[in-house]
Amino acid sequence: MKLTQALKMAAKSISGNKGRSALTMLGVIIGLAAVIILVSYAQGQNKAMEAYYESLGENTITVYASAYRDIGVDIAQELSNYCQQISEYVEGVTPNAQLWNINLSYGVQTLGQDQDYDTRPTFYLGSDQFALCNNYSLMKGRDISYMDIQRLNQVCVLGAAVADTLFGMVDPLDKTVTVNGKPFTVIGVYRPKGNGTTTYNEEGTNWQEVEMSRMDRIVVFPYSLSRILNDNQSSDQYTVKAKDSKSAKLAATYIKTFLQGLIPEDSGWVDVYNEGVYQEEQGEANKLQQYFLGGIAAISLVVGGVGIMNIMLVTVTERTREIGIRKAIGAERRSIITQFLIEAAMICGIGGIIGIIVGYLGTLIVGKLAFDIVLIPGAGITAGAFAISVALGLIFGMYPAAKASRLQPVEALRAD
Repeated sequence: MKLTQALKMAAKSISGNKGRSALTMLGVIIGLAAVIILVSYAQGQNKAMEAYYESLGENTITVYASAYRDIGVDIAQELSNYCQQISEYVEGVTPNAQLWNINLSYGVQTLGQDQDYDTRPTFYLGSDQFALCNNYSLMKGRDISYMDIQRLNQVCVLGAAVADTLFGMVDPLDKTVTVNGKPFTVIGVYRPKGNGTTTYNEEGTNWQEVEMSRMDRIVVFPYSLSRILNDNQSSDQYTVKAKDSKSAKLAATYIKTFLQGLIPEDSGWVDVYNEGVYQEEQGEANKLQQYFLGGIAAISLVVGGVGIMNIMLVTVTERTREIGIRKAIGAERRSIITQFLIEAAMICGIGGIIGIIVGYLGTLIVGKLAFDIVLIPGAGITAGAFAISVALGLIFGMYPAAKASRLQPVEALRAD
């Protein structure tokens, strides 16, 4: 039997039982659509995570160093001096101390710790390299300078969301705000990192979006003002910006060794974290999640395959006499198997195409609702999905096809 003739016979059989064929395809459609949507969702989550880490700053090292007894040295200054010595690996370093019990006011607006987590600002003590180390850039004004730190100037730089909340359409530069009742001058505003939204509902918002929005809700002061803002407590957290990922690994090792030599074990503690390691681990975890979600969705494909096998067995029963006639006039087993496999593959292939279309639409909807981005399945997923659908027909159609080919002509001709 020629291939074109087999295809025509398969198409005729499918069109002759439209309702049954449609219901049979439904399992394949649902299964493929689920695979595409879930795998694409995992990829979208991975993109959101990458954007989050990118907003944090690439090649950053987080350093925790503190002495709970006097060791006779300024840790912040010693760390800064050492980072200058290894400048071939390090671009900058800044204290990253978070302040608590701070209230910032301008006019009738007050921002402080009493607000919800998603909307309240975070207050930091930083150096003139705070923006460099934390991947911020200025939208207007200037950044904290070395002289601001040395002269104890009461100045601050606002995140975009804080500036928008306090000042609205008014230019915040050179305006005076009060911080716990003390006057501070706004000298700059950082460019927004988030998507521009300044308020978030608790429902329907993933944590990356909230955290990226919170990055725009910051206020940075010179770290030398710890006396008046932090009860003179020194910073125990620092951020170091390395030149590249290889330099970050080396710098993290050097800095940890240096600080452990600076701070005796019985006088304090040191922890150094290379953020690049966590990004790599997160990437591996996201891949595992893709496989896991794809595996769950694949279960529905197996169910659809069982439906294909069932309907093909019914088809064999209905066409027993036809099979007997074909074998009686000399049809080979191979041609019988080929005929039924082509029919099963065609049913699954048509269902696969519809499933891909449904999967594309579902992915666009999920991308918009979950990540507020246009999420489109990759070409590899699409091609793989179609190949799987055809392979499903061949695999689950093999048993019915083999059963049909083994029918004896005499017994088949006796069938009603």
